[in-house]
Amino acid sequence: MNGKFRLMGLCLLVAALALPTTLFAGGSSESGASGPVKLSIIDVAGNLQLSQPAIEAFKAANPKIVSDIEYVKLTAPELVAKIKAQQMANNMVTTLVLTGYDAMSAGVVQNIYEQLMPKYKDVFQKSIDNYVSGAKGAYDLFNGYGITYTFCPGGPMFNYNPTKVANPPKTAAELLAWAKANPGKFMYARPANSGPGRAFLMGLPFILGDKDPKNPATWDKTWAYLKDLDQYIDYYPSGTSITFKEMGEGTRWIIASHVGWDVNQRVLGVIPPSYKGFLLDNTTFVTDAHFMAIPKGLDPAREKATIALMQWLMQPKEQAVTFDDGYFWPGPSIKGVTLDMAPQAEQDKLKSFVDMGFESKVDALPTTTQLGPEAMVQSFDMWDKLVGSKVKK
Repeated sequence: MNGKFRLMGLCLLVAALALPTTLFAGGSSESGASGPVKLSIIDVAGNLQLSQPAIEAFKAANPKIVSDIEYVKLTAPELVAKIKAQQMANNMVTTLVLTGYDAMSAGVVQNIYEQLMPKYKDVFQKSIDNYVSGAKGAYDLFNGYGITYTFCPGGPMFNYNPTKVANPPKTAAELLAWAKANPGKFMYARPANSGPGRAFLMGLPFILGDKDPKNPATWDKTWAYLKDLDQYIDYYPSGTSITFKEMGEGTRWIIASHVGWDVNQRVLGVIPPSYKGFLLDNTTFVTDAHFMAIPKGLDPAREKATIALMQWLMQPKEQAVTFDDGYFWPGPSIKGVTLDMAPQAEQDKLKSFVDMGFESKVDALPTTTQLGPEAMVQSFDMWDKLVGSKVKK
């Protein structure tokens, strides 16, 4: 990301701060090993765009704890198989997972994560008590298996090209009619690996008035709507970035979006500043969050080092790094972390692109968390079977 190296400067300014090291004494571990350890982080949420400068600052400030950190990027659907293969081989390489709701849910259902709370209550409870309300709601869904790291109001919302769409749809019925009149011009990404796609899927039951928006098996109106809409969609990309790229190129005129992607893609110039956003009537905003989780099977030395890294990342000054280029706007999951704590260049850039008028509309809407683990996995399976025959990587 463009802001990565500027933000790294902020992190390095605080690198000399004393990290709480109740987990360490002279660099030794309960296993008897001594000296720094190597960490391996898998990112399935694009979170490294927000966190890598702070992680590198941790490495620089703690050479007695960490010798090296490697980064692996996967899609959310790939994660469980990757971790299970390591666990079955008794060769746990991955030390930390950065994930959205998608792989957090799948991992809990498949039992691949260590339960961090209340085991590490002394480390994380203060941050949990200081969560913004949406971040706390996300944390509560996963019974202590993940720590909410970043937070975004989410969606569903939509971005559009105003030179092609003079009067954007106001209702779900109008969106369907627009898609029928303009085949191939609306797009959303596969929900199992897309925050905006997931927000669209999980927001529709509220918009359409399904019986129980938290139970995918009762979404008769939603599944019927999505199957009808499918007739006018060329294909479903496996990730969100393709939808914005194609809209920026002019291939698509309306795409499913959410607050963070809306801000970030303007900052990066993928879509012009003139492109706009809209909401549908009866919208309930489905919040978004990223989590930190530790796979089961780590040795004590690497688990302690990973916990120390996580503790570092929850400090207010490191949380301020997550404003970045607006990818997960606003970003911080804890209270009291404001944009004026970010580097001036990032402040100026974000203030130019964040639509405060649109944000006020979002703030006035009802909100809810995404689905819990079992229901989320069920919703992905149902979408894949009922709708997703045209998914492409």
